[in-house]
Amino acid sequence: MSECKIDHTIEDVKNKYESQADFLPEDVKASFSDFFDAEHTQEILNDVFHLLKKYDLATEDERETRNKRLTLVLNNL
Repeated sequence: MSECKIDHTIEDVKNKYESQADFLPEDVKASFSDFFDAEHTQEILNDVFHLLKKYDLATEDERETRNKRLTLVLNNL
C-alpha cells in the first residue's frame, strides 16, 4: 500500500468499515465493536482505514495479509 498524506477521522474509518463489512471475516468484524468505542492515535486510524480501503478488490493473498494486520492492530489496542 502506498503512503497517504490524508489524516482520516474515526467517521472515515466507520464509513469505510461499513462499506467493506460484507467482505470481512466474522472474527475481524467482531474486533471492530471495541475499536469504535475507544479513542485512537491518528496513525492507528490511518492504518486501519488503509487496511480496509478497497478490501473487496484485494486478492485472497492480500486479504489474508490485511486480516492478519487488522487482527494484530484491533486486538492490541
